[in-house]
Amino acid sequence: MTDDLTLIHAYTRREAVQDGVLVDATEAARDAGFRYPVAFTATVWATCVTVPNSAPWQDEGGRLWDVLTMLGHAVRAAGRDEHLLHFDVLVQNDHVAPKLVRLKAVCGPDDDLAPCITVMMPEED
Repeated sequence: MTDDLTLIHAYTRREAVQDGVLVDATEAARDAGFRYPVAFTATVWATCVTVPNSAPWQDEGGRLWDVLTMLGHAVRAAGRDEHLLHFDVLVQNDHVAPKLVRLKAVCGPDDDLAPCITVMMPEED
C-alpha cells in the first residue's frame, strides 16, 4: 500500500446541509444548552421532527425540543469521553400511543475540525 494517495472528492458537512442530507439544528441546540453545532440526518428529521398530517396537534419546535432534550440526557449520562452514543425518543405520529425510536449521536470534527454532533438512525453513517 502506498502513502501518496490523492483525494478525488470530499463531501463536506456544509455541502450535506446545503443538499438537505443533514438538517442544521444548531440554533435550537444552543437554546437547549449544547455548546457544539448539532445536525440531524434527513431521515431523523423526517421521522422525529417533521409533524405528520396525522398529528396536527403537535408542532415541529416541540418535537425538535423533545429530541434535543433526550440527547442532552444521554450526553450527560455518557460522560465526557464518549464520542458515540445511542438514545431513545418517544415519537407520536397518530392517535395511537407514541412509539420508541432509537437514535445514534456521533461527536466528531466538522469541516474545520471543530467538534460537532450528528444525530442519525442507528444504521446510518
